[in-house]
Amino acid sequence: MLVLLLGVGIYLQIGLKVMPIRKLGMGFKLMWGGRDSKASSQDEGEISPFNALMTALSATIGTGNIAGVATAIALGGPGAVFWMWITALVGMATKFAEAVLAVRYRETDENGFHIGGPMYYIKNGLGRKWLWLGGAFAFFGAVAAFGIGNTVQSNSVADALDSSFGIPHWVTGLVIMVLAGAVILGGIKRIAKVAGKLVPVMGIAYIIAGVCALSVNADQIGNAFSDIFYYAFNPHAAVGGFAGAAVMAAIRFGVARGIFSNEAGLGSAPIAHAAAQTKNPVRQGLIAMLGTFIDTIMVCTVTALVILTAPIWETGEQGASLTAMSFENALPGGWGDIIVSIALAVFAFTTILGWSFYGEKCFQFLFGTRSIMLYRILFVAAIPVGALAQLGFIWLMADTFNAMMAIPNLIALALLSPVVFKLTKDYFDGKDILPGEDLDHHKS
Repeated sequence: MLVLLLGVGIYLQIGLKVMPIRKLGMGFKLMWGGRDSKASSQDEGEISPFNALMTALSATIGTGNIAGVATAIALGGPGAVFWMWITALVGMATKFAEAVLAVRYRETDENGFHIGGPMYYIKNGLGRKWLWLGGAFAFFGAVAAFGIGNTVQSNSVADALDSSFGIPHWVTGLVIMVLAGAVILGGIKRIAKVAGKLVPVMGIAYIIAGVCALSVNADQIGNAFSDIFYYAFNPHAAVGGFAGAAVMAAIRFGVARGIFSNEAGLGSAPIAHAAAQTKNPVRQGLIAMLGTFIDTIMVCTVTALVILTAPIWETGEQGASLTAMSFENALPGGWGDIIVSIALAVFAFTTILGWSFYGEKCFQFLFGTRSIMLYRILFVAAIPVGALAQLGFIWLMADTFNAMMAIPNLIALALLSPVVFKLTKDYFDGKDILPGEDLDHHKS
């Protein structure tokens, strides 16, 4: 699975001539210019390009950035962070291609809303004979949303709030259910509006908290980077409570947690980008690829450095508690627990919002527009169930269904890559090809 994800990403990055990395600055410029929905109201779509990215980021910045990074280091050693970075740099090309195809092949549903994503670019890009593949993605996506985007999140929050503040799991589950339900039942416009406000605030606040923690252990930052690069290619011996890790373990856990965190290749983010107010697929692709950069290169790196500059990671502790203890090491007086618990709660809450939309669109593809409200109700009802469930089984289920939904998407990305390359080349050559124009001859 990981070989397939990295393989397709590397192929796309080479085919695009490393454009996603070279044009990173341009992506940020387009994102900043796409904040105003009125400015882009003449374009087709329901939400501004900026809010489309924030909706996608709301789903990706979650427990993976706090618990996932800690798990990768606890099981794979410091070298796992390097492989998380590689996954992100490769994943930028994957995320770019996903968004380009999502806008290129999106449709309008019975309610007049724009809908898109892997199931639609499989159906409209590859043709009817591949419809079964789109159906497979939609099925796995609708089910996966209950894992990665619902029960995993509510479970992690319940654990964090219970250990930090003594709040019972069932209380956390019910509160999240009520708050999330109020947003989810309002559809994509309400989700995007909340995400557009919460995601930038929570992301910046968490990075500031991380920088404060790093400033206390500033003398250890150089050693942390040294360990990351050295143990990416060398096995780490057992030390303290850390059982040791082979290079393969660093690669496996670094790539797996990186993909869980930034979701490049899963096919989830393009569902949000398909609703963006834009006529040009490449412009939205340039904005979409920032999701991977912000999530992994920025937010995950802060978490990783806070953990590696504290001596706690060698004790054998894992998950969110390792991150909390590492923050506590730098910011004593209970602040570590408080920062991580609040960050985890807000991150997980917005992830639930974003993934509710992803699952809903997959369900809609399978059962039609009238099924949307049923899915929303089922999704909201599952939140307290996740808060009370066993974490180990839930993480396993989430990883399994993530893999199952990624496979159809990666096949489609590989087969439709000539379309992505052609659209990108024409955009940068000044020949803007808009959706609706015939590109079928480029797919052969």
